[in-house]
Amino acid sequence: MPTLGTLPTLGSLPARNPELELTFVGQCSATAQAAEVTGVFSVTPEKLLEEGAPAALADGVLVLIADAVPFRLRGRITTVLEVLLRRMSRDRSAGLIVSAPPSPRQPYPQSIVDLAERLGIPLLATTAPVERWQGVHEDIQRFRLDFAERRAAQLASLVQELPAQLADQRAMQRIADWLARALDVQVMVSDPDRVLVASPATAAEELAQAIIRQSVDGNAPDTSSGPHTQLISLGPSSAADTVLAVARRTPFDDADLRLLRHAAKLLGLVDQARREYRAASDASRAARNAAVELLLDGEVSKARRVMRNLAPGLLDPETARVFVVETSPTRRDAAMRRCETVTGNCALVVADWRRHDRILVIHPVRPGEADDRVALELTRLVSAVGAGASLGGSGIYSMSLLAHALHEATTAQRFALYQPDSVALSVQDTDLVSLLPAHDAQVWARRLLQPLMQTETQWEPLRETLPTALAYPYTVAARRLDLHRNTVTRRVARAAELLHMDFAALTDRITVGLALELVTHRELPEPPAGSLESDAPTLRGLLGGPQIRAWAETLLRSARADRRGLLTTATAWLRSDAHLESTARELGLSEATVRSHIRALEGHLSRDLSSLTGMRDLMFALHLMTGAPQLPDASRELCAAA
Repeated sequence: MPTLGTLPTLGSLPARNPELELTFVGQCSATAQAAEVTGVFSVTPEKLLEEGAPAALADGVLVLIADAVPFRLRGRITTVLEVLLRRMSRDRSAGLIVSAPPSPRQPYPQSIVDLAERLGIPLLATTAPVERWQGVHEDIQRFRLDFAERRAAQLASLVQELPAQLADQRAMQRIADWLARALDVQVMVSDPDRVLVASPATAAEELAQAIIRQSVDGNAPDTSSGPHTQLISLGPSSAADTVLAVARRTPFDDADLRLLRHAAKLLGLVDQARREYRAASDASRAARNAAVELLLDGEVSKARRVMRNLAPGLLDPETARVFVVETSPTRRDAAMRRCETVTGNCALVVADWRRHDRILVIHPVRPGEADDRVALELTRLVSAVGAGASLGGSGIYSMSLLAHALHEATTAQRFALYQPDSVALSVQDTDLVSLLPAHDAQVWARRLLQPLMQTETQWEPLRETLPTALAYPYTVAARRLDLHRNTVTRRVARAAELLHMDFAALTDRITVGLALELVTHRELPEPPAGSLESDAPTLRGLLGGPQIRAWAETLLRSARADRRGLLTTATAWLRSDAHLESTARELGLSEATVRSHIRALEGHLSRDLSSLTGMRDLMFALHLMTGAPQLPDASRELCAAA
């Protein structure tokens, strides 16, 4: 049987397979011809006489009396056929076929013809040999299975087009595009004022006439000529004036119409949500704008009253951070919706009424609560938006001083324009090196690096090479320094030999990297003579101050609250010299899990843990708060300096 685009019907079956030589007997209405055929049940006259009519038949089945009824049996079989017709009517069978040779005589007794007309059972005759009917039932079943799978795939695909939020501005267009592809139609959704979506873009011109004719005539246009058009209202109430119009050159079958109705229901939901969301959003944004203006004027109590019903408890904290997101004016509305989504109920997001390219975000912070959650989400958002977007943030301010916080965030945003990631967050007391006791740090660093500083000819190339070589693979370092890789390798090996250190170990790289930063970038006036020999400070001593411990506690506070055990993973990772495979093996986790934990830590710490500086801050903070991983002891440092 040919596989056409629609399910087989009583009227289409002869066209699908002309070899069946199938014709209708008597009058047959268009409704009967449109009935779907679900299969063929074949039976011989002898079996009907012997066993009687089947007790039950499948819905839509076509009953075939496979052999011609001998003239001598006509009287006896009429009674059985009457019972068969009544059961076919009860079970909603598609029709009855009798095999009969070409003849001017009626293939059915007149009483059967009359009964069939009363019961609405179509009668057919076939002159084809029985052999040509073999396999027809199986072909219909295969076709119905294929058709059902295609329709199921279409419905699944349609459901996939549903947005996460019904008010998604692009949802209606995506559904229209899908419908145009699935049924090869032109699609337009419109209300009395405008065309909402069209697919393809030229569909609006093609379908406008159909909408006009419907509004004038009050019904769908005649589809007997020209394009076949369907007009479906998207809703009986709020969206009653919104119409789905589709057209194509070929007629729509029942299955197509069902799919159209499904799509219309989804489009109606999206349209209703769009209308309701717009009304609610306008009111909500007006209230939020008023609350932000009151906060910036220092009217905290009034702002809380404005937001009490809209976002209960949001403005209860006494402190907050302010963020400024800048993007192009044409992309601000989309960026603002994304800001609202990623911050959830944690922040107050408004469009800056003074600038068409700026969004203000106020994040209330409760005492003792990690305050970097919103900052992390906004940083990711700016990275996703790409070129033209930037983010500035303030420190934590009292609610009554948010005007000052906004000034700081605006200043940071201007600075962010010159940063590689277009982000500048005002984070207080997070620069570890600036918190170290300056004099003791210089003494420690110079003592540690003294073996490298014996002569200027030795120190100059090592000072040039080591900071980069310790932070990057040697090939990358060589490219950055414009040196040959062998030169970088030779210099690093010489430094490791002089310092009695193993630069394959992360702790040694971090220790020497810190000392190099202190000597080359944070150099202070020469310490007093003899200070290198007496009371030599150690790395552990430098990190023992209360301000450093407070820094470590602040840095790890958010990560410690994470239930995934990120700090346990971090400790093992650092102990394994930042190798994922050995870390995963030690913890019994997958490498993907370890990698996701490290990425999560980057968000909590606002650090790049692929950099030596990021790993340094993590290692020192972990050591101070948990005692692990271990740092080089004083004897090793003295050995390096000896």
